[in-house]
Amino acid sequence: MSQSTKNPAVEEKRVTISNKHGEKLVGVLHDSGSKEIVAVCHGFQSTKDNTNMKKLAKALVKEGISAFRFDFAGNGDSEGTFGYGNYWREADDLHSVVEYFAGKNRVVSVILGHSKGGNVVLLYASKFHDIKTVVNISGRYTPKNGIKERLGDDFLERIKKEGFIDVKDKKGEVLYRVTEESLMDRINTDMHKACQQIDQDCSVLTIHGSADTIVPAGDASEFAKVIPNHKLHIIEGADHGYRSHQTELASTVLEFVKSRLQQQHDKSSTI
Repeated sequence: MSQSTKNPAVEEKRVTISNKHGEKLVGVLHDSGSKEIVAVCHGFQSTKDNTNMKKLAKALVKEGISAFRFDFAGNGDSEGTFGYGNYWREADDLHSVVEYFAGKNRVVSVILGHSKGGNVVLLYASKFHDIKTVVNISGRYTPKNGIKERLGDDFLERIKKEGFIDVKDKKGEVLYRVTEESLMDRINTDMHKACQQIDQDCSVLTIHGSADTIVPAGDASEFAKVIPNHKLHIIEGADHGYRSHQTELASTVLEFVKSRLQQQHDKSSTI
């Protein structure tokens, strides 16, 4: 059990949660003792132990806000099979997390995701309508974009012929398999339609790096056009992983989250 030097009451607890498919999701709760929790969602081929996920969770808990970072099914320490698509399935995983903490008399008040995780938190908001603060960090507006960069220009012909594509590293070792079903899951994920379903009283912050070469910064502007209650913050010079801009990323997230939690407290105290 680790402790924060700034707040000795902070604990990091390993938590296991069953999703709707009976798979165990593994996460780490950075527990400041606050009732409210920020759920932190990783991106494609990443895990809860990604540097940004850990630093954001620790930045939140230093401000007295509990954070929970976890692995989606098929990733990291969680059970299940890795899938190239699984956008809506991961939104359901997140719902299992929300329900778990509700059963513990805690409240997931904010959902935050990076890259594909950004897509997942937006899809969640469009489907479940129970969380009113969402942070989308470098999510992709059109999931079918970016596929040929990973799979090659002829990916559709190849997958129709073979039924799958194995993505390999420079040594020729298979990193993951893309099935036709998982490919179509990604292609058919309609972020534009989903974002139109997000409630007006759900406040969304999109953060994007101007130097992102994986997901173009223009995608952030597209989210701004369609999400009803939206704030856009571009971090100049930041890449997709915010390698040289993690301090600005954390401060931007903290400012928004603290403001939103205060608004929610003020609103509940007047009811």
